[in-house]
Amino acid sequence: MRIGYMRPYQDDKELSMQTRALDPLSCDKIVIEEHASAKRRYELEQLMNELSKGDIVVVYKLFALADSTRHLVELLQKLEEKQAHLYSYAEGIDTSKSEGYPFPEIVKHLVDFQSDVISEKTKKGLYEAKQKGNHPGRPRKADDNVKRAIVMYQSNKYSLAQIREETGISKSTLYRYLDSEN
Repeated sequence: MRIGYMRPYQDDKELSMQTRALDPLSCDKIVIEEHASAKRRYELEQLMNELSKGDIVVVYKLFALADSTRHLVELLQKLEEKQAHLYSYAEGIDTSKSEGYPFPEIVKHLVDFQSDVISEKTKKGLYEAKQKGNHPGRPRKADDNVKRAIVMYQSNKYSLAQIREETGISKSTLYRYLDSEN
């Protein structure tokens, strides 16, 4: 049996990419996780427990299946124990092929997978921070100090060191504001 597995993640919250990829792959059953949480993957647990010999778990990409390299290794071991297989559309991985999968390709995909994991966690963290009203990056200087630094600079009476000491505005920040005025 071919069993598709999907879960929402930052780049595919509505499952549209995964659905488009899995639809033409003739899955006998599609299992959908309701959330992206790594801790509550009940549908995945149930799917892994119900696998039979010869079943193929079909995913859009490895990241849809696992949240870390360690998690992926655990799932691959469980698939092997159950004599089931994995087909990952984006990476072109099909463990059901008798000729095997070349090790260099596996390493390349694991590196890509780890990059996806880091990217997803970063995007999720930035999104959650924005939802809470936090904005990433260096905090902006108070407008009063910037205006005072510009006036001091344009008066030609102060050195850059004096301006920095008086206002806390660095030379590069001052020049950036001066460039944006022109």
